[in-house]
Amino acid sequence: MIRNRTVILDTAQRHFQRYGIGTSLDAIAKEAGIGPGTLYRHFPTREALLASVLQLHSQELVARRATLIQIAAPDEALQQWLSALEDYLNAFNGLPEPLMAAARASAPDSPLTYPCDQLIAMTDEFLRGAQHAGQVRAEVQSRDLFLAIAAVAWIRGEGSTDDGALKRLRHLIQNGYQRSATTESQP
Repeated sequence: MIRNRTVILDTAQRHFQRYGIGTSLDAIAKEAGIGPGTLYRHFPTREALLASVLQLHSQELVARRATLIQIAAPDEALQQWLSALEDYLNAFNGLPEPLMAAARASAPDSPLTYPCDQLIAMTDEFLRGAQHAGQVRAEVQSRDLFLAIAAVAWIRGEGSTDDGALKRLRHLIQNGYQRSATTESQP
């Protein structure tokens, strides 16, 4: 039983990387050497399978988080965290969309809500540090930053823009959350 689950997760991760999150679940089951019924017994929905694969995939992001926490400048740590988060969200084609839906709480019973909430909580950790240091505007919320970075990851994954435009989008987001003389007095 545990062996089947491990094989399914490994196979699903490969398929998500190769074909995106919309890949055929039947193809995953076939490559894993199991029937579709076995796959659905372990993972009743695509979201349940994706949530479990994301837990496996998050190990690298958690390791980067541990490194970034050590950065002395909170604004630099936040910037690097947002970059790491964008890379993580871009790991599978189509990944940002269901995570943005879960972040907006439009699917509170979704299996993706918990991993999404974890990512937002980690973002909040870096955000609060930068806010406490006076480098980020007080009204900025971690969920909003998460959604902004997920949108950039989606755009990046769609390949609908060039690297220069992505750089400008990232800069626009950073200018939006940073504290400066002109933003301090604005709501």
